[in-house]
Amino acid sequence: MRPPPEISVFLLSLLAPGVLYTMNNMPALQEPLVILGMGTVILGSVLLLLFLTVRHKAKVDPLFYVFAGFSFTCLVGLTNALEQDGFISGFMGFYIKMGEPHLSTAYALMMSYWEGVVHFILFLTIIHRMFSGKSYRSLGLLWAGSSIAHQIVHIPGVVIGKYGSNIRPAFWRNVPFFLAPFWAASLLFSRPREMQIITADKIAAEQKKSLLFRPIDLLLSLLLLGSMAFSVFRGFVVLDCSLDTCFTYIYQYEPYLKDPVGFPRVMMLVYLFYALPLLTVFIYGLKTPGCSWMLDWTIFFAGAMAQTQWCHIGASLHSRTPFTYRVPADKRLPVIALNALLAAAPALLALRCHTNPTYFMKPVPAGQSNSKKKKN
Repeated sequence: MRPPPEISVFLLSLLAPGVLYTMNNMPALQEPLVILGMGTVILGSVLLLLFLTVRHKAKVDPLFYVFAGFSFTCLVGLTNALEQDGFISGFMGFYIKMGEPHLSTAYALMMSYWEGVVHFILFLTIIHRMFSGKSYRSLGLLWAGSSIAHQIVHIPGVVIGKYGSNIRPAFWRNVPFFLAPFWAASLLFSRPREMQIITADKIAAEQKKSLLFRPIDLLLSLLLLGSMAFSVFRGFVVLDCSLDTCFTYIYQYEPYLKDPVGFPRVMMLVYLFYALPLLTVFIYGLKTPGCSWMLDWTIFFAGAMAQTQWCHIGASLHSRTPFTYRVPADKRLPVIALNALLAAAPALLALRCHTNPTYFMKPVPAGQSNSKKKKN
């Protein structure tokens, strides 16, 4: 009897620490180009084993190979985080020295924990649902938002930060991991979503209500406005705004924003140029009935903000961040609270959209039966 695909993926992923331990104890495999070559060979071998695992299936979703392949790298990331924090040893020394030195930074450790725990659980859940005939579209969009946010901060942060002068060949292994989430997201967005069956009368009644008569939506709009203001402010801070308020904030509240690793600066610019427009259209979607795209983009954005804020909050407090760049002890409460709210607002918005999507469904044309399932 064959094990379920998610069990096979789980067992295959457990090989990652063994591969790292072997390479860490074989000097011949520790040259920069050899590390890149071995990484390519290992990834190819993993994909081949995955193909052999599911070849008996009549039809396999191509996204299976993305989720299963990333599962293997999740355990690599978790191994790195555990070693850098002193829980284990003897696995990652060669890679930190000759592969990607930036993976020893506090930001990279928080990123690795997120991959090794949150993404890994998501992948196993998605694969289980995939082969059980259940929908996994929303979970896939949650991962896609998280993974894309991770990559668009990680890669530019390495290039422009203090590790940019020490980029080794192994760094370029990130290219396929940068492109794959975009491809996966495009597939997931193009697939039809499952919608609740809601009568035309209920849709019409809900969509007649103004924002003032929808207190939850009004509160969410205010939270999003606050998130927008905070994103603009911190964007100005990392752009070296000369206002006294910006100067006070970066030195007395979040000195991590000027850490030379580069990740916090890139993150604030991503918020300013990408998150800010999305927050704006979400407020529009809360005010305007029939914006069915809210159901997809809110969960995508919630994944992105959860990942980036986890990494940012954790790195700003972590012992691997130099003391001068950590959040001062007497300012931790307001800084953590503000950053937690920035992560919570998109999550609450996504939860609101998916628990009660009536307002966001397209108006039902006159004459359509109330019993028909709404298609969006």
